[in-house]
Amino acid sequence: MSIDARLAELGLILPPAPQPLGQYTAVSQAGDLLFISGQLPLRDGHVAWQGRVGTELTVDQGRQAAELAALNVLAQIRQHTGSFDRLDHLVRVEGYVASAPGFLDQPAVLDGASGLFARVLGEKAGHARTANSVAQQPGNAAVILVVIAQLKGA
Repeated sequence: MSIDARLAELGLILPPAPQPLGQYTAVSQAGDLLFISGQLPLRDGHVAWQGRVGTELTVDQGRQAAELAALNVLAQIRQHTGSFDRLDHLVRVEGYVASAPGFLDQPAVLDGASGLFARVLGEKAGHARTANSVAQQPGNAAVILVVIAQLKGA
């Protein structure tokens, strides 16, 4: 089953790939690797999930923020490559979770992104991951994802 068919089966619609918020590119390609700049939980140009997990947001809301950021990652991949046909797999996901002092469940928040990637990409979703805690992020975003993906035959 194609990735686009899986998205449709899951009732997911990829948003338009967000534009960079500064003077950088959303995706940089080096050989067969795609380096995807930090993706926020943006919807219609606005940060949909704002605040720190553990105070303003629950873990479940943080997971939803991570899922939305993951959809934006997929939108960047499709925009850069034109389709998902050339995607070999995700290599690495770095997740930054705006966290309240003492909040230690960043991995559970980022499972929202990893779970969405697994449902949509199947075996292409396997990735190494780092979970980071930060006090505050651009746009007061709850989550930011930075992803490296590998393409087939560059």
